[in-house]
Amino acid sequence: MSESNSSAACMADQNGAVPGEPVKKDENSRRGNWGNQIEFVLTSVGYAVGLGNVWRFPYLCYRNGGGAFMFPYFIMLVFCGIPLFFLELSFGQFTSLGCLGVWKVSPMFKGVGYGMMVVSTYIGIYYNVVICIAFYYFFMSMTNLLPWTYCNNPWNTPDCTGVAGSPRANATFANVSAVVSGVTEIVNRTKRTSPSEEYWRNYVLNISDGIGNFGEVRLPILGCLAVSWVVVFLCLIRGVKSSGKVVYFTATFPYVVLTILFIRGITLEGAVSGIKYYLTPQWEKILDAKVWGDAASQIFYSLGCAWGGLITMASYNKFHNNCFRDSIIISVTNCGTSVYAGFVIFSILGFMANHLGVDVSEVADHGPGLAFVAYPEALTLLPISPLWSLLFFFMLILLGLGTQFCLLETLVTAIVDEIGTDWIIKNKTYVTLGVAIIGFLLGVPLTTQAGIYWLLLMDNYAASFSLVIISCIMCICIMYVYGHKNYFKDVEMMLGFPPPIFFRICWKYVSPFIITFILIFTVIQYKPITYNDYVYPSWSLVIGFAMALSSVICIPIYALFKIAVSEGSTFLERLKNSVRPDPDWGPALQEHRKGRYATTGPESVEVCPLKEDLKDEGKEKLKENETEKKDEIGLTIPGSNGSTLNPTPSA
Repeated sequence: MSESNSSAACMADQNGAVPGEPVKKDENSRRGNWGNQIEFVLTSVGYAVGLGNVWRFPYLCYRNGGGAFMFPYFIMLVFCGIPLFFLELSFGQFTSLGCLGVWKVSPMFKGVGYGMMVVSTYIGIYYNVVICIAFYYFFMSMTNLLPWTYCNNPWNTPDCTGVAGSPRANATFANVSAVVSGVTEIVNRTKRTSPSEEYWRNYVLNISDGIGNFGEVRLPILGCLAVSWVVVFLCLIRGVKSSGKVVYFTATFPYVVLTILFIRGITLEGAVSGIKYYLTPQWEKILDAKVWGDAASQIFYSLGCAWGGLITMASYNKFHNNCFRDSIIISVTNCGTSVYAGFVIFSILGFMANHLGVDVSEVADHGPGLAFVAYPEALTLLPISPLWSLLFFFMLILLGLGTQFCLLETLVTAIVDEIGTDWIIKNKTYVTLGVAIIGFLLGVPLTTQAGIYWLLLMDNYAASFSLVIISCIMCICIMYVYGHKNYFKDVEMMLGFPPPIFFRICWKYVSPFIITFILIFTVIQYKPITYNDYVYPSWSLVIGFAMALSSVICIPIYALFKIAVSEGSTFLERLKNSVRPDPDWGPALQEHRKGRYATTGPESVEVCPLKEDLKDEGKEKLKENETEKKDEIGLTIPGSNGSTLNPTPSA
């Protein structure tokens, strides 16, 4: 290709396309890329929008002051969530490597990548258990009468009081209103429980009396767990090539279901009171550091920051993809979904509270119980309740699978990139299968009668303050060890424009400061975990802290190891060598290695200059081309691709 055409190819738009010419495919033949950018955006939306948007965010919102919680939530989103989201996307896309490989930027900090893998492992284990419970409820909804409607089942106790009357009652909206109008006094009694709660505790979980009493494995839940892992494996059998097609459905259909449930919910009597309870602010709670801690944790949990998934998904992008645009779209979509889901949940809870004559707080349950107790109970009050139940739990399954896909792919990609041999890349499917089998086996204890205790313990400790520590250290490494100027140039090389000044300030100062501030006050106001009236024993809390520290401890351990094996006669020399970028750091494809990443020698590829150099360089090349044309011998025939063909003169 001639030099003039080389310059034209370099002046590509942000997605790597040259106006007026066919789009150049920039595919990494070894790792592969997304089929198109829609697949990446949908996958990232599916990753960020998960079960927590439905059962975690509404619960945190009503527990932490209703609408007042929105203030710290969006503060954390703007100053921490979106900047860190963009940072991780650009980090992974620039190097085309997973959460371990990217730390070639400063090898001493590779422990951060291992910490991300530990966090993703914990979350992947218990997350699929929650999905399998949703599968179980989905299967149990395939009936004419939901099994948690009445109190006449073998698992019910004398304390059970249903909101839908007796089995003989006509299950119409009018009759339900008449039946439940007289049970307010009974429901308010402390010892009374709902049929949905007893179905959850006594039948689905058959819950034991404590975290140390595992009891027996709940075979129906175990079977559903196997189904869940099989579905995840099949969807990832070809990596991003297969999961990228699945997300067209798994990432979009939940919004259809949410909209159907929302329209149905707001048409019910009492829905407005539920929504008011959801939005009415309790401003005094803003002064509670726990509220800010929950807001920060929810942002990290929901957006998936510090899990390693964002880096992994972005690593399959084309080099010039506009990940800045994607980060805004995905982050806003995720948080908007959380708020929207709150309307769906509280409109139904308001309807149930209205018919029971109680406050909304009396019917809103804690944790997963919001999705598996309160909402299913409210659905029994609706005509054709099995249909609404099927839709709701199918939505939960799809939301969960979207996140689980990325959790598994994060671990698989990290392993494959780390080993890096041709054999492991060609046989990536076997790695995926192996990780899925191990994940299933590690999830078996969570299907026992004590499983819910362990699930909540992992949720509260394994993916809490460790996430903010990992995120903070990542910011420090990239901004201050590698250098913010270097990284800003890297982003400009990749996107064609430098990061906006707001993001540069957040990356350098605001995000690390806020994260540190929240972490300190969360530790100060720490309260031991409880589940309803059950108080966790001290030994279980020690295990919880051990799980949280197991991801963080990877960072100093690997740092010490890297310093010890680095070259140098003194500690300071070894320290400097351990933080210096690896020679392989930079864009994965040679055609993108320009500037300080450019290679020299006969095998080096042509390098595209930066935007500011194009004009001057273009003028010089035009002059050179004119000189060359004057000296050319023979007939010059323009080629179809803009190159020149010089036929050999006939003898």
